[in-house]
Amino acid sequence: MEKKKVTTKRMLGALLGVLLVGVGVAFNNQAGLGNDPVALFYDGVRKLLGLETSMLGMVSNGVNTVLAIFLLFTGRKYLNVGTLIYLLPYGLFVTLGSWLYSILIINPGMPLRIFCSVLGCLLLYFGVALVISMDIGVDPLVGSVLVLVDFTGKEFRFVKIVYDICLCVIGTLCGGTIGVVTVITAFTTGMGIQFFTELIQSIMKKRTR
Repeated sequence: MEKKKVTTKRMLGALLGVLLVGVGVAFNNQAGLGNDPVALFYDGVRKLLGLETSMLGMVSNGVNTVLAIFLLFTGRKYLNVGTLIYLLPYGLFVTLGSWLYSILIINPGMPLRIFCSVLGCLLLYFGVALVISMDIGVDPLVGSVLVLVDFTGKEFRFVKIVYDICLCVIGTLCGGTIGVVTVITAFTTGMGIQFFTELIQSIMKKRTR
């Protein structure tokens, strides 16, 4: 992967992507229908450490920091300023998303909870795709998936499915909250991210012509 020149526009695009991911994760968590595989893994680590729900953002930053160190040795090409843009505000954006949910959604019934979960998933998929498309570094979890893509030669979506299933198993064993959304996202996150990434990159190419 050849990194593009780091510009203000790409940095802002990556930051927007991280914001969408954080809000999406928070909406899924607050809707209570199960976390996506990544958030399930974070939640499992949090419970394993005996920390409160409010500490989810801090735990996710800790996990990503460890993975970033791992990428220094296995996939340094995926680390750039975009990685820092993801690491630094991510926990804050998850907290912001939880606050937005509490303000906007009061005593939600099942239809509204389902809607919030679907919205959370779409925000997550699009946000990650936006960060990838800016091509100035990705978050450590996606970076680790891309390392596996390079190693296996398989498509991103297929590697992501296997990766997410592994995260689900580990997160559940650690005590993370599993639900119907967990199962759905385990098999759709890779395809969703790949779809939005190709869409965003196609639009970007048209605008540069």
